[in-house]
Amino acid sequence: MNILPLGDRVLAKIEQVAEKTAGGIFIPQTAQEKTQVAVVVAVGDDKDAIKVKPGQKIMYDKYAGTSVNVDGEEQLILKAADVLAIIED
Repeated sequence: MNILPLGDRVLAKIEQVAEKTAGGIFIPQTAQEKTQVAVVVAVGDDKDAIKVKPGQKIMYDKYAGTSVNVDGEEQLILKAADVLAIIED
């Protein structure tokens, strides 16, 4: 399935939280806090409102976006205003 966001929307793939701590303790999926970091997959056509590009890692607002399941992966459709920061490694 191919999803192309419209307007000032961004499609982002949610990054999974590490399941094991530095000390080697496994954390069950139910006890993990939902991450607020994602990688941009596609952007809408409103180039003035959108400041991110596909491939960039972003931080987004905790309760933002619409969750969609694309080919077994959880992704979000966010408004450009819900993107809080670009994460540079």
